[in-house]
Amino acid sequence: MTALFGGIEAGGTKFVCAVGTGPEDIRQQTRFPTTSPDETLNQALDFFHRAIRQHGALAGLGIVSFGPVDPDPASPGFGCITTTPKPGWAYTDFAPRFQQALGVPVGFDTDVNGAALGEASWGAARGLHTFIYLTIGTGIGGGGMVGGHRMHGLIHPEMGHIRIPHDWDEDPFPGSCPFHGDCLEGLASGPAIEKRWGQAAKDLPAEHPAWELEARYLGLALSNFICTLSPQKIILGGGVMEQAQLFPRIRQQIQRLLNDYVSSAMLQDRIDEFVVPPALGNRAGVLGALALAQQSANGDRENRAS
Repeated sequence: MTALFGGIEAGGTKFVCAVGTGPEDIRQQTRFPTTSPDETLNQALDFFHRAIRQHGALAGLGIVSFGPVDPDPASPGFGCITTTPKPGWAYTDFAPRFQQALGVPVGFDTDVNGAALGEASWGAARGLHTFIYLTIGTGIGGGGMVGGHRMHGLIHPEMGHIRIPHDWDEDPFPGSCPFHGDCLEGLASGPAIEKRWGQAAKDLPAEHPAWELEARYLGLALSNFICTLSPQKIILGGGVMEQAQLFPRIRQQIQRLLNDYVSSAMLQDRIDEFVVPPALGNRAGVLGALALAQQSANGDRENRAS
């Protein structure tokens, strides 16, 4: 009998829960709004209890969550959401609650590391050992792999909160980040675009000046990441990146900013293959959660409850 796995993609606005083995085998899936911690987590637990009754026992569960989170299994706060600005969710006990309720190994990581794992397993990062996955939406988060391992260290990457040049004369918008004001997330996230221009990103026409400014900020960030991490590929997901006109503009900004200093055919001649959308689309996160569940069930203790 094929082992079944559960996955949770915990987003700031919605949860996606699934049971299956991979992209071609999703036995059951649901999504629902992210409300209070107790209501949302109980709704997720109810889904898995029903799915187990219908499809059989789970071999493992993977949780990929908005953050910041504590992904260190040696930490007393492992499996918790920590200093999130989302009201009511700071220091929510997450992974241990599911491990206790379901009695299976539970893997836990950031939503962007989870999406990166999904793309490495079944998508645009197959065969790569060092790459970045960046999501640009309600917030901006980054993760990925270095040397074949998901990015962890002191905690986990917070790529959305790097500081980038801000020309106050050209762009007097002060930024929307409650912690840092005009960090990358404060200047280039979906809420920042809406606050600056008075319209949601999805409602702005392709020729609007918002997109050239957005591409410049993202080009600055990605150029910094290229120089520090030397990724083999950069995958850009999230609601803002559904604006297809952003991709060529971002690629042009990267080439302009790097000015041929990083010598690679991927940057000079094949940049269309270097900065790409996720091959799994908006399923990357929940599929990454399933891949994380498989790793946990197979004994990977890098970041799981047991």
